[in-house]
Amino acid sequence: MLTDDLRNLWTEPRPPDVPVRVWRDWVLLAAGLGSAVAEATLRDDVVWRPVAVVLSVWLCALLMWRRTRPLASVTLGFSAIILLSLVSMVAEPSAPVGLYSSLVVVLLVYALPRWGSGREIVLGAGVILAAFVAQAIEDDLTPPSEQVAGFVFLMMPAVIGASVRFQATARERLLDGVRSRERERLARELHDTVAHHVSAIVVRAQAGRVLAAVDPAAAVEALEGVEEEGARTLEEMRAMVAALRDRGTGAELAPIAGVTDLERLLSGTGGRLPIDLRLDGDLDALPPAVDAAVYRIVQESVTNARRHSVDASGIVVRVTGEPERITVTVRNDGVRAGKGRDGYGLAGLRERAAMLGGELRAGPGAEHGWQVEAELPRGRTHSAAHSRRHR
Repeated sequence: MLTDDLRNLWTEPRPPDVPVRVWRDWVLLAAGLGSAVAEATLRDDVVWRPVAVVLSVWLCALLMWRRTRPLASVTLGFSAIILLSLVSMVAEPSAPVGLYSSLVVVLLVYALPRWGSGREIVLGAGVILAAFVAQAIEDDLTPPSEQVAGFVFLMMPAVIGASVRFQATARERLLDGVRSRERERLARELHDTVAHHVSAIVVRAQAGRVLAAVDPAAAVEALEGVEEEGARTLEEMRAMVAALRDRGTGAELAPIAGVTDLERLLSGTGGRLPIDLRLDGDLDALPPAVDAAVYRIVQESVTNARRHSVDASGIVVRVTGEPERITVTVRNDGVRAGKGRDGYGLAGLRERAAMLGGELRAGPGAEHGWQVEAELPRGRTHSAAHSRRHR
């Protein structure tokens, strides 16, 4: 069991999307260099002042690569500490060499398990341990208990870094699960839609074949219907390719809830907040995937508003149909409870909107309260049908 755990640690990859450098890094660098210069200038008890300043500046500079090159940063930083310990064993200075600003080295210790791969963590931990042993041998006047306490203090940032990484990884896995379930749900809806369209194509094709000999005009009209259904089916199939679905899950054909079901949804769910629903514009003949997405966005957003809003007087739901897109807005005037971070339901809806070529945003409203706004493309089906009606 232990061997398997070590093997898994060794093969653990680095976290994805590692930030290269942010503005806080430059602030940290400036603070570290300023502290080193001020300390070297104001303190009178600094031993080997040039060496101490160079070491502190070196450790501050390595902070700029602690995320992208955690092992290299740890190796270069603690190798300098090991070298200084070896030189101190020979030269025997009157006091420990170094500045208090050299404590920035703990950030390198934090960055190693936070951003490094498993292999980098193991190798970097070996370098840190070697530096501790070298310092313990060089400073033989310090009691072992204090040296152990110092090692525990040094390793605490590593524990914190590993904990932060575990929490981030766990949340990302939960979000991946939410996205996967949303894709599966969308794929099932698309399966039902495509099955419906194919059935309609077959019926119209059969009718056209029967009418071809007796009424050519009716046969042409049937073929136009086949063309329209085929175009709509192709559009849904393209969306289906982007969705992931468990093939072992059976898909039962069932009506898919859409815009026409919103009034029944919002009037039948109950709750402490009144809901103002308004449907504007052309909302007829929406692609089934878009129709179902509008329903899911309103359903999830209203549920979140009822669950998390504090001191809200009501919920406003607006669905607007435009020639090229559908806009959905759900807002309330209350204060959002908690930290204001998106829940997993919104993450799934954001994934669904992106798969359909749209976008979903959630955050504080323009004046106050909380707002969810989504824009979904109406789709090529509507444009094709619109142009066909005006031939």
